[in-house]
Amino acid sequence: MNDQIENYELDMNNIPAHIAFIMDGNGRWAKRQGMMRVLGHRKGVEAVRRTIEAAREEGIRYLTLYAFSDENWARPRAEVEALMELLVSNLKAELPSFVKNGIRLESIGDVSRLPEGAARELEHCRRETAENKDLVLSLALSYGSQEEIRRCVVRIAQCVARGELHPQDIDRQTIESNLYTAGMPPVDLMIRTSGEMRLSNFLLWQSAYAELYFTPVLWPDFTKEDFREALRAYARRERRFGRTSDQCANDSIKHNANTNTRI
Repeated sequence: MNDQIENYELDMNNIPAHIAFIMDGNGRWAKRQGMMRVLGHRKGVEAVRRTIEAAREEGIRYLTLYAFSDENWARPRAEVEALMELLVSNLKAELPSFVKNGIRLESIGDVSRLPEGAARELEHCRRETAENKDLVLSLALSYGSQEEIRRCVVRIAQCVARGELHPQDIDRQTIESNLYTAGMPPVDLMIRTSGEMRLSNFLLWQSAYAELYFTPVLWPDFTKEDFREALRAYARRERRFGRTSDQCANDSIKHNANTNTRI
């Protein structure tokens, strides 16, 4: 364990700019405790709070949480209503902390499907935190990546139809500027709790080169130390982006040499 901590501290310059979470396991946690599913969601809010605090402490700039997928609307009505009420109550409760700690709240997804009260509170929090710069916290609500990409294609096709864009001029930047996440960096680290090993239609385009980290810990039990263990795992990985290991090593040597020269 000491070696792990030492390696982590040595690699603190290699922290991800953008971390995305698939917060899975609330229902299973509640079932193991003999509780109703909604109580698992309430307990999961505590893990959200811990994760936001840990992200701030570690200097993460972008944190995106998969809070409610577009498929989740098919869940029992009582559970959906409870989740929306939980969203509203916690936005109200956490807003002072967001303002105090420089957290800017954003949302991605089809928020037009949210109940009026939830949509109104979400927009209020977005306005109140719009000037904050320390951490961008994005809640994925009524979100599905395939639908996001479909909407992006439709918008681009409409531009082409209006003569505003030539098909041959469509590039990655064109696509990225029409996604919900326009203006955000790509995901560096994708973390999923509960032991499941799939992306579940979450940020498929944005995670093209993301490092994937899966942990058996259920979301309500996810701690700051679990968060830091994920960062340690990330720091130990070699991100090649199509290059060879030798090329990456040479780039690292050049970067360190330039840094030492500036010092």
